[in-house]
Amino acid sequence: MYEYIKGTLVEANPAYAVVEAGGMGYNVCVSLNTYTRLVPGGEVLLYLHHVVREDAHLLYGFYSKEERALFRALISVSGIGVNTANVMLGSMNVEEITAAIVTGNVEAIKSVKGIGLKTAQRVIIELKDKLGKEAGTVAGLPQVAGQLKEEALSALVMLGFTRAQTVKALDKILATGRVTSVEELIKLALKQL
Repeated sequence: MYEYIKGTLVEANPAYAVVEAGGMGYNVCVSLNTYTRLVPGGEVLLYLHHVVREDAHLLYGFYSKEERALFRALISVSGIGVNTANVMLGSMNVEEITAAIVTGNVEAIKSVKGIGLKTAQRVIIELKDKLGKEAGTVAGLPQVAGQLKEEALSALVMLGFTRAQTVKALDKILATGRVTSVEELIKLALKQL
C-alpha cells in the first residue's frame, strides 16, 4: 500500500522514528540497523511495510529496499512475526542474516533472542532456496558460500580427493558460517579428508 515516506526526522530511538511529511508526523517502527543510520533533524527516506492488525495500523520503516525485502521474507515464515523479524534485523545486518540462511547456519539464527532451534531450522528450510537464488539482487549479497565451495571443490578434486567425500566435508565446514576465504576452507577440509 505504501512504498516509502520522505520527510524530516523529528525523533528517533531504537524502536521507532517520527517522520514529519506533508504536515503530519508518522510513527514508524524501525530496526536497530535502520536506527543507527538516522540523523535527527535531517531529511530521511524510509521504505515502508504496512501491517494491519485488529487493533492498529503499523508502519515499519527500513533504510534500504534490501532490508525491507528480507523483513518481508522473514515474516512469511510460520512462527516469525513482525516483532521477531525486527529483532533479527537488529541483531544482525542483512548480509549476515542472508549468509546464515544460505549456508544453513542454525546457530547464528538461533542466537537471536526469541528464536529457538525449530524456528531457526524452519527459517533456513523455507528461505534457503529463495534467498540463495535471489541473493545477488534482493539482499545485495553475492553467493559467497557457493563460490567458496566451488573453488575449494575444484582444488581438492585436482589434489585427488573424491568429489562426494569432498562435498560432504565442505558442506559441514560451511554450515558453521565462519569461513571467509577459499584458502581457509581448503585448509579445514584437508584436516577432515
